[in-house]
Amino acid sequence: MAQTPPPSEARPRPPVPALFRVALAPIQAFFRLEAASGILLASCAVAALAWANSPWAATYFAVFDARMTVGGAGVHAGFTVREFINDGLMTLFFFVIGLEIKRELSSGELRTFSRAVLPLIAALGGMIVPAALYAVFNHGTPAQAGWAIPMATDIAFAIGCLTLVRTRVSHGLVVFLTALAIFDDIGGILVIALFYGTGLHVSWLVGALGVLVVLACLNHFQVRNGVAYALAGAALWYTMHHGGIHATLAGVVLGLFMPARPLRPGRQVLEELRVYVDRALQTAMDETARGAQILYIEERLEEMEPPLNRFVHLWHVPVAYGIVPLFALANSGISLEGMGWADLLRPLPLGIIAGLFVGKQVGIFLFTWGSVKLGVADRPGGATLPQLHGVAVVAGIGFTVALFVAGLTFPTQPALLTEAKLGILVGSLLSAVVGYVLLRFVAKPAVPA
Repeated sequence: MAQTPPPSEARPRPPVPALFRVALAPIQAFFRLEAASGILLASCAVAALAWANSPWAATYFAVFDARMTVGGAGVHAGFTVREFINDGLMTLFFFVIGLEIKRELSSGELRTFSRAVLPLIAALGGMIVPAALYAVFNHGTPAQAGWAIPMATDIAFAIGCLTLVRTRVSHGLVVFLTALAIFDDIGGILVIALFYGTGLHVSWLVGALGVLVVLACLNHFQVRNGVAYALAGAALWYTMHHGGIHATLAGVVLGLFMPARPLRPGRQVLEELRVYVDRALQTAMDETARGAQILYIEERLEEMEPPLNRFVHLWHVPVAYGIVPLFALANSGISLEGMGWADLLRPLPLGIIAGLFVGKQVGIFLFTWGSVKLGVADRPGGATLPQLHGVAVVAGIGFTVALFVAGLTFPTQPALLTEAKLGILVGSLLSAVVGYVLLRFVAKPAVPA
C-alpha cells in the first residue's frame, strides 16, 4: 500500500507580474502554433541568406568558420563552429527522429502493416524518382555523388505549410504526410550510413557493438535515468565516428533503444492513487503537507508514462526551436555575389530543383495513386486527387536533411556545396509556394471526419 510522503520544503510559486504576462503572451501564442517551428526555420534561413549577402557578410563566415578546441591531458579536438553544429548538435536532431520513429512503430500510425503500407510506398516513390532525376542531370559530372540530396522531406516545413491550409487538408492527409516523412527519414538515414561514411574500421565498430549491448540492457531493464543514456550515447557517437559511420546516426540508434513501455501498468498505479487520495482527504494537514502529496501523486503518474514519451517531450522543443533553426542559420548563408539566373541551369542546382519540385510530386503522387488503384490501400483521409497532389508537392520541401546530406557529399568542394544549397533553397521554395497555391485555391475544403 502506498505510504504518505514526508512534508516537502516546496513553497508556492510567486505570481508572475502582470507586465511580464503581457510581454510573454505573444511569444507563448507563437510557440503554440503548429507552424511555429517551420516559421522559425524559414526565418533563420532567410536571415542567413541576407547576412551572407550584406555589408557584414565577412562576420557571418567568421562566426561559423571560427575554430574551437576542447580537451585536456594532452588530448585535444579541433573543429569549427559549423562542424560543432552539424556533427555535434545535429546528433540530438537525429535522436528525436529516432524517438519519433520508434513511437510511431510501437503505438502510432505505423504500428500495423495496413496503416504503414501506403506512406511506405509513397515514400519509396518520393525517394526513387528524385534521385533518378538528379542522376540524369549530373551523370558523369563531379556532382554525381549528390544523388541523395533531393530525397528528403523536411517535416517541420511541410507540416507548417499544411497548417496554413488546414481547412483544405483532412487529418488523415496530415497523418499520411507525417508517416511518409518518417519513412523518408529512415531512407535518408540508411543512405547516410551506407554511402557517406569515411571507410570502416572494424576495431571501433566492435566497440560500437559493445555499446549497443549496453543500450539493449538499459532498454530491457526499463532504465529511466537520462544520464545513463547520455553516457551510452556519447560512447556510441565516439566509436561510430572513429569506426567510419557518420556519428550523428548515433542519435537515431539511441532513440530507437528508448523504452516504449511504461514502468508500471496504468491501472495498478491509478488504483493505488485512489486509495492514497481517499486517505489523504480524510486527514487534516497544512498546505505544505498538501504540496508534498501533490508531488507524490505527480511522481506516481510519471510511472505510467513510457520513458520514450518523456524524452520526446523533453527534447522536442529545444531541437525544433533551437538546434534546427541554428543549423539553418549556419548552413543557409550562400553568397550570391557574381551569380545570375543562368547559375540555376547548371547540372547540380537544376538536378536538385528538378528532384525536389518535380521528382517528389511525381513519385509520391503516382506511387500513391497506383497503390490505391491496385487496391493495396484506400486514399488517405478520403482525399480527392487535387488534395493528394497538393500534399505531394508540399513533400518536395526538402531542407534540413537535404542541406545535411549536401554537406556530407561536398565537404571539400565549396563551389559545388554552394550550388547544392542554392538548388535546395529554390526547389524547396517552389514546392512550398506551389503546394500552398494548389491546396488553397484548387483543392476543395476537407470534409470533417
